[in-house]
Amino acid sequence: MFGRRYRVCISAAAMIFCSGFLFGAGFITIGTGGVTGIYFPTGGILCRMMNQNRKTTGIRCSVEATEGSLANIQGLQKEKLDFALAQSDVVYRAYHGKGPFLGKAAKHLRSVAALYPELLTLVVRKGDGITKLTDIKGRKIDLGTPASGTRITADSVLHAFGLKESDLHYVKAKDIDEDTAKLKSGKIDGYFGVFGHPAAAIEDAANLLAIDLVPIEGKPVDALVARYPYYSKGVIPSCYRGVAHVTPSLGVKALLVTTDKTPEKVVYALTKILLKNFDRFKKLHPAYHSLKKKTLLQGLPIPQHPGAIRAFKEAGLLP
Repeated sequence: MFGRRYRVCISAAAMIFCSGFLFGAGFITIGTGGVTGIYFPTGGILCRMMNQNRKTTGIRCSVEATEGSLANIQGLQKEKLDFALAQSDVVYRAYHGKGPFLGKAAKHLRSVAALYPELLTLVVRKGDGITKLTDIKGRKIDLGTPASGTRITADSVLHAFGLKESDLHYVKAKDIDEDTAKLKSGKIDGYFGVFGHPAAAIEDAANLLAIDLVPIEGKPVDALVARYPYYSKGVIPSCYRGVAHVTPSLGVKALLVTTDKTPEKVVYALTKILLKNFDRFKKLHPAYHSLKKKTLLQGLPIPQHPGAIRAFKEAGLLP
């Protein structure tokens, strides 16, 4: 996609004045998620940093709101996106041809960096009788849209606990704002999401009604973490109005990914700009505050793009 849209200098004289890595002014698109999640502003931050360095790189960047991880991987496969944000479990399954990618392994996917941890979160009305995961049996629950990483992770966790969609009254919402409205009106009893915390969508819900977060823990979670390299345990902090407790859960990483078709110098430019502006990046969202440069390399479940490797080597983070 990048190559098709790139304006190439066609004369030796023009080449002297080209500032882009590939001799022209290029355009890249980053697939993100819904506008109330963290993927969308994260993509916006990365694009803003790229655009601020456009005179040096010759690359212009834009973000695209999507339905989430699964849709982003599909966008990369169809060459409609150049980069994308996606959960590490979805990326792993896509690369290895598992789950929704069965028989369609995306071996051309490449990781760039692991940006921040995300935790599966079950939001319910406070005092509604749902205090543990198995309490959702027979209740009206939104598992997430089919084209989302939330749905893939929620399905895995439900299966580990011996639950399936038919055990619930599955209610599909178009977006997280609709989930909040339906939870407040009683049309649903809870909804799942995979979030970096604090998440604006949950803060909005907590300001509208009394909510609680349900722990996702126990032997089924232990078994998932032991079996799959992209899962890890985590704790949602006590950061929402009316939720006084920390909440144990299962986590993945939010990855920045691309494909092997994206030119090395383009990936290098984006990665180098992220590393150069890392301290500023960390201050732009609470979910990034605990990040360190070395954690950008932790939890990458597929091969890293050569352009990213080059940038991390120059920063002294890879041998």
